[in-house]
Amino acid sequence: MFNNRTKRAFKRYYRRINLKKKFMEKYICTVCDYVYDPELGDPENGIEPGTSFEDLPEDWVCPLCGVGKEEFEKAS
Repeated sequence: MFNNRTKRAFKRYYRRINLKKKFMEKYICTVCDYVYDPELGDPENGIEPGTSFEDLPEDWVCPLCGVGKEEFEKAS
C-alpha cells in the first residue's frame, strides 16, 4: 500500500510530533495557581489542545484570575 519513501516520511512526521509533545511543559499562574496544560489547551477561550505555552497569543490571560502570560512560570 505505501512505498518505503512514504513510510519513512510518516515515521519522521510522527517522531517530530512526539518530540514536540515531550517538550510542551505545563505552566502555573503565580497569582491563583491555575495550571496551563498544553495537552488540554484552553478550549473555552479558543486555544486548541496541543498548543504550547510559547504559542499562546500575547493577549491570552489566565482563565481564572485574568493576569497575563508574564505572571506564569514553568511548573516543576
